[in-house]
Amino acid sequence: MPASVSVFSSPGSWIESAALDQCRQVAALDGMAHVAAMPDLHPGKGAPIGAAMASTVLYPFLVGSDIGCGIAVFPITLRRAVPERLATRFPDLDRALHPERDADDPAWSVLTGDVPAGHLDGLGTVGRGNHFVELARVGPIEAPEHATRLGLTTGDLVLVVHSGSRGLGERILRDHTETHGAGPAPDPDAYLARHDAAVRWGALNRRLLAARVAYALGAEPTEPVVDQCHNLVEIRDGHYLHRKGAAPGDGRDVLVAGTRGTPSYLVAAHAGAAANHSVAHGAGRKMSRADALRRGKAKHTVEELRRTPVGSLVVCGDRQLLFEEAPTAYKRIEQVIGDLVAHDLATPVTTTVPLVTYKTPDVAPARRRGRR
Repeated sequence: MPASVSVFSSPGSWIESAALDQCRQVAALDGMAHVAAMPDLHPGKGAPIGAAMASTVLYPFLVGSDIGCGIAVFPITLRRAVPERLATRFPDLDRALHPERDADDPAWSVLTGDVPAGHLDGLGTVGRGNHFVELARVGPIEAPEHATRLGLTTGDLVLVVHSGSRGLGERILRDHTETHGAGPAPDPDAYLARHDAAVRWGALNRRLLAARVAYALGAEPTEPVVDQCHNLVEIRDGHYLHRKGAAPGDGRDVLVAGTRGTPSYLVAAHAGAAANHSVAHGAGRKMSRADALRRGKAKHTVEELRRTPVGSLVVCGDRQLLFEEAPTAYKRIEQVIGDLVAHDLATPVTTTVPLVTYKTPDVAPARRRGRR
């Protein structure tokens, strides 16, 4: 008999039937106990994104390749926050840090101990897809008690970092699937040991990214006030709780990412067992990348996507990625947050409004002109 499936959305939410089909397919797996789908649910490669899935069997494909991906929020102090000036000062976050070549880089100050798994490839880089580093301003406070606990007030500046374990998680999943496909882990402890290293690597990478940007902007790095991973598996109540695009919601503070043209929401999560102790991790895609590229080119220019509706700037030298990540490719973040509140999964604390969002290194105007 298939496991139970609960969808924490409302009639006004955009939920694709393909994503619901994937939830039902997961529910039919051996050992599956309960599938909780968040309001940002959308189809993924083999498994739904925006779901928390509890099972007595550990399935690596339910976590996916970007083990340890998460979102962290770092306070930052700047004298002036002029987006046009600061956008030009972001470092090249496609260029990895190497302990020997970049030994004098001040960002290493956030490293304590060894690099998890000794994995140096891609260290200090943001990655592609929906990953980003964003300078944002804290909006109006909706829950003062939680904001005070986090040390945040309206007008504060923060760095929001969304990135994962880069090639490390991909290697871990590939090693499993080459032998076992979508089947369970034959040695859960062995998988979890590598998985846990990737989770630690992702957390370190977010700190390195924040430190690189802070120093480039003339600020000192800080400790994150929020850092929640949303691609991981944990052991809870005798089950393996797989999260793929779902953040831990059992008394945690979570940054639910909006789009590059909308605020993100910082929430105090209080999800219970029915939701597999989880909350949404972002707005969730409503278009495939191919559809977003096709429709975006018909509706927007590159320059329109570089300056967002909230007045922020997007640093991105990859034109295709600009269209794929256009705000219109995503669901309304307000609807996602409204659904979390309606189902008593989270309390909104405040918003973070983008000033500068970094995706990839920009291309100098002279070089862009030369390519025409």
